[in-house]
Amino acid sequence: MEFKQDRPIYRQIVDYCFVCILSGEWLEGERVRSVREMSIDMSVNTHTVLKAYDYLQAHGIIEVRRGMGYYLCLDARTKVNMTRKEEFFSSSAPDLFRQMNLLGISEEDLIKAYREFQNTKQA
Repeated sequence: MEFKQDRPIYRQIVDYCFVCILSGEWLEGERVRSVREMSIDMSVNTHTVLKAYDYLQAHGIIEVRRGMGYYLCLDARTKVNMTRKEEFFSSSAPDLFRQMNLLGISEEDLIKAYREFQNTKQA
């Protein structure tokens, strides 16, 4: 995996895990790769993966089963969606709204653009 400079590596690993969960590659209730396995796959320090797993555990997305490893929680997909929505509204949305104000884009303009996006996405 190639990491970007503008975001901490552990957060990029969290994002990777989110994609695996949302795409169905990782199934709820199933075992997740160990910290060591993930660090080898990602070519990063085990402490970096552990930090990512701590984040996922703190958000109720994975759980540790003593002596067995990490497992996806049964509601992991729902929690990932909630976490991403919270992140969107706390960081992305304010940036979007600032840009809208600077450029003079109204709510109606945004709604129109969103509807056009939806229509092209469905076509």
